[in-house]
Amino acid sequence: MISPAPLTAGLPWTPAVRMGLSIAVAVGLYGISFGALAVAAGLSVGQAVALSALMFTGGSQFAFIGVLSGGGSLAAATTAASLLGVRNAVYGVQVNTLLRPRRTLRPLQAHLTIDESTATALAQADTAEQRRGFWAAGLGVWTLWNLFTLLGALAGERLGDPAAWGLDGAAVAAFLGLLWPRLATRDAHAIAIAAAFVTLVAVPFVPAGIPIIVAAVVSGAMALAQHRRDA
Repeated sequence: MISPAPLTAGLPWTPAVRMGLSIAVAVGLYGISFGALAVAAGLSVGQAVALSALMFTGGSQFAFIGVLSGGGSLAAATTAASLLGVRNAVYGVQVNTLLRPRRTLRPLQAHLTIDESTATALAQADTAEQRRGFWAAGLGVWTLWNLFTLLGALAGERLGDPAAWGLDGAAVAAFLGLLWPRLATRDAHAIAIAAAFVTLVAVPFVPAGIPIIVAAVVSGAMALAQHRRDA
């Protein structure tokens, strides 16, 4: 896969670019946590880096390693990650309509369509700034997220037993750290509480990894119901 980093060279230093790059630095640094936790969950350094480069959506990545570290199967981890990544498809429709990229750029734009790049684009009033903000955030986060994933994975490999450092439960804490800032509305609080409740109920009765899938299904159903209510 060709690194997208050189593409940032053509971006002028505008407010949207500054916003995108500042977001990229803040988010990219968090890749250290993912790299270390991925290794603690049993992935190799190469697998951790490949997951960041190819999956490239923080919530899904933490869900994936969270299921694995909890003893869940690869299928359960993949399903949980996929369910949480559905939102990026929704973003993709919105961003494609907003930016109308050339056909040759669509695959790369789709890969870089994440929370941060979408939010940066939507925060701009001017079409040209929307494009600059999207690419600055998307390319910046991809580059730094992968760099710090590598650093975190190399560091995690040298920590030894994950349980001795408390890393066996850190994936859950990291995922909550990503979730907490998004609980900004009453509906979001209701979904989070319902998901937590069904997870607690399901844990004693189903294999590891399945509760998070059940919670994701419940969350999706509630979000759909809320959308229909507000339409």
